[in-house]
Amino acid sequence: MRRRVNVGVWGVVGLTVFAAACGGSSAPAPAAADTAPAVVQLAPENVATAALADLTSGPFVSGQLTPAREATVRAQTGGPLVSLTVDRGRTVRAGDVIGRIAARDLDDALVSAQAGVKSAENALTVARSEAARTEALVKGGALATRDLEQAHNMVAGAEAQVAAAKAREKSVWQQLDDTNVRAPISGVVSDRPASAGDIVSPGTPLATIIDPSSMRLEAAVASDQISLVRPGAKVKFRVRGLSTEVFTGTIDRLSPSADPVTRQVTIFVTLPNLGGKLIAGLFAEGRVDAETRRGVIVPLGAVDESGPTPLITRIRDGKAERVPVVLGLRQSEAELVEVTSGIAEGDVVILGAARTLSSGTPVRVVGAIPQTAAMPSGL
Repeated sequence: MRRRVNVGVWGVVGLTVFAAACGGSSAPAPAAADTAPAVVQLAPENVATAALADLTSGPFVSGQLTPAREATVRAQTGGPLVSLTVDRGRTVRAGDVIGRIAARDLDDALVSAQAGVKSAENALTVARSEAARTEALVKGGALATRDLEQAHNMVAGAEAQVAAAKAREKSVWQQLDDTNVRAPISGVVSDRPASAGDIVSPGTPLATIIDPSSMRLEAAVASDQISLVRPGAKVKFRVRGLSTEVFTGTIDRLSPSADPVTRQVTIFVTLPNLGGKLIAGLFAEGRVDAETRRGVIVPLGAVDESGPTPLITRIRDGKAERVPVVLGLRQSEAELVEVTSGIAEGDVVILGAARTLSSGTPVRVVGAIPQTAAMPSGL
């Protein structure tokens, strides 16, 4: 007879069927024993198929997207903010006037400076005319040479007065130009802390503009893995909130100092923001592409490393078979490992506690066997 018992996952254990013969006084016949081997039933989630795939090994990084180019527009002069024509999300070009600050005192100063220039120029004209007259008189012998020298000095003084007046006028013009708020770079307005009607002073922030054409990822790397990071290395990452799309960037530089608390080192990854999909402030995580190899990949849960040699239990001809393996690259976050020797692509391996089944144990998978192991999806 047979009865069903649990062995690890599901199991059916055949018990011994006894047959006995009874006879008169003759000697009893020897008992014939027929013991059926145990059959272990496994659910589909307890097995995986070894697959040939690319596996990347490198430090795991995470951080925040920031704009590579960012400028805060500040007031250059004080006064009422008459207008501020931009708002968050609007595109601007370098040099565009995006606001204006009123400065009535500068208007008066300009009128005064222009009057000063005109007065100085008139004085110069008179001085030059006087110098010409004095020169003629000196040639005729009516005046001494020192009178001509004095006349020339008067001309030089008048020229200096004209130059000074024009410099004052130019300074007022520059101050008036500062009342026009201009965009220093081309980009998109990300913040506008001021509004029309505010009274601002020199240095007051009016708007922030970022250049979305190129972003960067400021990510942290554990100090014990910094030797695997170098400028120019590729970084593949995903951005939280942007589905499952994988982006690729390049390490531009490393911070020269580690964080005093976490002992992590910040790396700066430049990212081409094609299509404008990347948004500053979003969180991203990925991996530095330190080494990539194509090989046979299995889940880490299939490897028994309790002994001196790693073992994997695969299903061969309906029976468990424990085989020693040689492991290669690991990807701890995705729980995957490369097997360089011992099993081949397409082998069905046993996961979890059932991986310790003895060789020769009959095994049957109840349900469809997964065709591939879980792959890292580009990271």
